[in-house]
Amino acid sequence: MEFKSVGIKGLGYYVPEKVMTNFDFEKIIDTSDEWIRTRTGIEERRFAAVDQATSDLCVEAAKKALDRANMTVEDLDLILVATCTPDYLVQATACLVQHKLGGKNIPCFDLNAACSGFIYGLTVANGMIKGGVYKNILVIGAETLSRIIDMQDRNTCILFGDGAAAAVVGEVEEGYGILSTYLGAEGEDDDILRTPAGGTKKPNDAQTIENRENFVKMKGQDVFKFAVHALPNATKNALNTADVSANDLTMIFPHQANVRIIESAAKRIHVPIEKFYMNLQKFGNTSSASVGLALGEALEKGLVKKGDLIALTGFGAGLTYGSIIMRWTY
Repeated sequence: MEFKSVGIKGLGYYVPEKVMTNFDFEKIIDTSDEWIRTRTGIEERRFAAVDQATSDLCVEAAKKALDRANMTVEDLDLILVATCTPDYLVQATACLVQHKLGGKNIPCFDLNAACSGFIYGLTVANGMIKGGVYKNILVIGAETLSRIIDMQDRNTCILFGDGAAAAVVGEVEEGYGILSTYLGAEGEDDDILRTPAGGTKKPNDAQTIENRENFVKMKGQDVFKFAVHALPNATKNALNTADVSANDLTMIFPHQANVRIIESAAKRIHVPIEKFYMNLQKFGNTSSASVGLALGEALEKGLVKKGDLIALTGFGAGLTYGSIIMRWTY
C-alpha cells in the first residue's frame, strides 16, 4: 500500500478581543507584573466575552482555515475538536461547530489530551487520511480556560488564556506535510493537573463548589519537572523517526506554558532559543490551542515558508506529550 503525503492545507486562529494584563491581575489578587513576568514570561492573555463559548472560538478559527485552504465545510469528511473546556459535558463541541458552520452529516468528535491536544488531533487525522478512511479533516484546538480558573488562586489564574487554532488536514504534495509523529503519556492519579470536581468521580455539589474544586488545580513544580524532560524527549523521538537532525529545523513551535520550560528544552536538544517561536507573552497558556496559535501567528508574519522543516511539540495534563515533524506545505 502506498501511503499518501498528509499535511496542513490551511491554518487559522482566533483569540477573543478582551485583553487581561498582569496589571489587571494586580487589582484582583496579591501579585505583580514583575512577579508574573520573571516566573512565566507572560505579560497578557485573552479572555472570552460572556456570550462566547469554546465552540464560538472554534468557528472563527475554522472559517479562516477553510478560507486559506480554499475549501468550504461541504468539503470536510470529519471535524475533530481537541479541548479540555467543552461547551457541555454531554454533546461534543465538534458537533456544535459542525452546526454553526452549516455542515450536514459530517462525523464529529472531541478529543481531550489537554495541552497536547492539537498534536494528538493532527496525529489522528494523519493516520485516518493515510489509511484511506477520510480525505479532508478539520482539526481544531480550542479552549475557554477563563471559565475554569480560580481567580483566588494566584499561582494558576495568571497562567491561562482563551483561544483557538484550526487546521484543514489532507493530502499534499509528495515529500511535504507530516514526516513523523510521536505521542506519549505518563498517566497519573496524584492531582498534578486537573479539575477535581465536575466529573463522575466527584460530581459538583454545594461542598465541591464551596471548596472551589470546580476550578483547575495544578502542582506547578511537578508539572515543571515533567515538562522539562517530556518536551525535549518527544521532539527527539519525532526527529529520529523522521530521520532528520534538530539542526535541520527552521523553527520549533512548543506549547506556550512557561519561558523557563522552553529555555530548558532548547538546551536539551541543542537548538538555539531563537528557533523556538514564543508568543506566550501575549496569549499565556491556551492549552489545546497553544501550538497551533503560535504556528498561525508565525505564518502571518511570514516566518514560515513552503519547504521549511518545523517541529510542533507539547505536553499537558494526563500527563500527555507529543511532537510532530513536518515540511511546511504552503
